[in-house]
Amino acid sequence: MGAMAETVLPSIGRVRLSDLRAVEGLPSESYKLSVSTLTQSFAQYSAAIIQLPLADGALLRSGLESARLFFHQRAYSPSEMVHNSGSREWCKTSGYYADPQLWQETYDYRPGFTPSDSNCSMELPPAGLPDIFALLGKAARDILDAISFSLNLRSFSFTEILDNVPLRGREISSSVLSVCCHSRASFHGAQHHALNAPEDGPLAMFPEQEHLVEKSLITLMKSDRGGLHIKDFDGRWVLVDGELGPQDAIVYPGLALYQATAGYVSPALHRTEVGNIEGNMYGRCSIGFKLMPKSMASFNCSEMRAAGHGVEAQFQLPVQVDDFMQRPHPTDQLLTKNILPSYTFHAEQDALKTLVKRKKNNTRCKPLPPSKRLRLEAQRVLKERVQEIADKKGIKLRFCNIKECEGHIQSRDSPCGSIRMEIGWPLGVPFVHPHDLPNKAKLGFLEAYEPGWTAAQQDIENQSP
Repeated sequence: MGAMAETVLPSIGRVRLSDLRAVEGLPSESYKLSVSTLTQSFAQYSAAIIQLPLADGALLRSGLESARLFFHQRAYSPSEMVHNSGSREWCKTSGYYADPQLWQETYDYRPGFTPSDSNCSMELPPAGLPDIFALLGKAARDILDAISFSLNLRSFSFTEILDNVPLRGREISSSVLSVCCHSRASFHGAQHHALNAPEDGPLAMFPEQEHLVEKSLITLMKSDRGGLHIKDFDGRWVLVDGELGPQDAIVYPGLALYQATAGYVSPALHRTEVGNIEGNMYGRCSIGFKLMPKSMASFNCSEMRAAGHGVEAQFQLPVQVDDFMQRPHPTDQLLTKNILPSYTFHAEQDALKTLVKRKKNNTRCKPLPPSKRLRLEAQRVLKERVQEIADKKGIKLRFCNIKECEGHIQSRDSPCGSIRMEIGWPLGVPFVHPHDLPNKAKLGFLEAYEPGWTAAQQDIENQSP
């Protein structure tokens, strides 16, 4: 912590987006300084302030104004007060919904799923959502590349887990643009009795579910008034959007980035004020972009290992994104574990180049048995190849996990047994579940569908001490 104390930031870091955009050749001093400020602010405050270009800031302000009008003109209906909180719907949310417990109304825009033509809907959505989605999506990817640089990763290390740019035919964006409204006056009045009866006591400043963690890689947030609190390294709640300029937005990491970086970038714990916006008929409006990994990708931390970072046991096994998103992640576990990384600066290298300090208890972990490793790799390759065919046919698949599969092998109507019929698997192409294969057949399967797999595995084993 000594090195961190020497570079402590007196307040949340503020960087210009233009300085974070990488260019060919050697990194400029402004780029290195901006990356250093960004990563140090993440380490201390779990968030940073990004200054957008002038035109981009004007577009966001216009979007916020449109959002205020959209929610203000929308009539309250109890039948619509449903929040799609199901974990399986993490990549399917679209349109309007509300969460009375959080006093929040949301309109989700997701390309490929949300109709872009206003004639497809009886109501007009907030204006400019496609343009804002493209703007914040590009900014989020630039920030993600800057984080890669700080971790000494190769450029575009996260490309394999992100959506294609632009989306291919019939693809649905995993990332989402959420336009939110907190504590709108009409929503406030309609929900007052339901939230406070029978005690009819004073309204709480924060909802019951205080500690929220986004499952995104990166989240960019722009609000029209302060109210977003994020827990810093010392456990204090910090108001991060209280004094944002016209071109400023808040950026903070999520659980997906924590998993993809083997725990070296910790997720932000946040909460939003409710019930304290007196005299404001519009409530508090915000626009948030969540850069999400695609559902059929996997977190394997191979880039972290290639960069020389220690990877603990819990991150060594490949994790399917869809499984990770459906898995509960209790915030109390994040609060009790010291998962916040400390950034150290090496004098023998650039003074401003940030690297994450390896954890002191990073001991060599016991390698997986060959049979289990082969089974996991065969499962991953099969799912990727099946998904390629399903994408072309526009079929949405759900794969069961390994434990479920082991009980489905003998069942004809199991998810695994019906996949071949559903997607029309080509005749003559072997389609066997990896669990059924002996080890030698698994090797042949991997070589057939992923040439060079055996040689790559041997290289990894030779490089490991």
